[in-house]
Amino acid sequence: MKDTKIKEVCQFRISLNGIKPPVWRRILVPSSYSFWDLHVAIQDAMGWADYHLHIFRVKDPITDKKVEIGLPDKDDLRFGWKILPDHKEKILKYFTEKNPTASYEYDFGDGWLHSIRFEGLIPASSRKKYPECTAGKKACPPEDCGGPQGYYNMLKILKDPGHEDYEMMMDWTGGGFNPDYFDPEDVDFEDPGERFDMMMGSR
Repeated sequence: MKDTKIKEVCQFRISLNGIKPPVWRRILVPSSYSFWDLHVAIQDAMGWADYHLHIFRVKDPITDKKVEIGLPDKDDLRFGWKILPDHKEKILKYFTEKNPTASYEYDFGDGWLHSIRFEGLIPASSRKKYPECTAGKKACPPEDCGGPQGYYNMLKILKDPGHEDYEMMMDWTGGGFNPDYFDPEDVDFEDPGERFDMMMGSR
């Protein structure tokens, strides 16, 4: 169903750090989005499965200080961490023309760092459904492959049928992996509210 209530959308470019050629996506999301909503859109556009923790790091344009936005834990304050709840923080409170960048980390074990660039507000189209992925390049690395170094090692093994771990890696990737494939038409965005309720309970 087309949402005619959305008047403006935010355009973002999301780039995965540490991988060359770069893995990136361009997405359009409603300007009313929270950081939780943006998190879900990034997960879906990139191709992650949302199995692990995440955090945004962005400068507060009012205080000019870096803040962390994610899923607070009861032990955070005990360790001196102040993490703002992402479902309560609106993206347009932080992203402006003068403050267009942020970082997004997913899976603290593998340490997948993403660079976020806010490319501006544009009028929404009544003929489109948002969020929307409009462009991108390269496949998202598989979950739990060990970060950039593990990913490169995986690709090396898959290119060498004589490698002792080739068959194991073929099985683990479900028959192989094409790092060059990405089609924006394949992106399926889930409802961020439903994702939140499923993972954390009601807001």
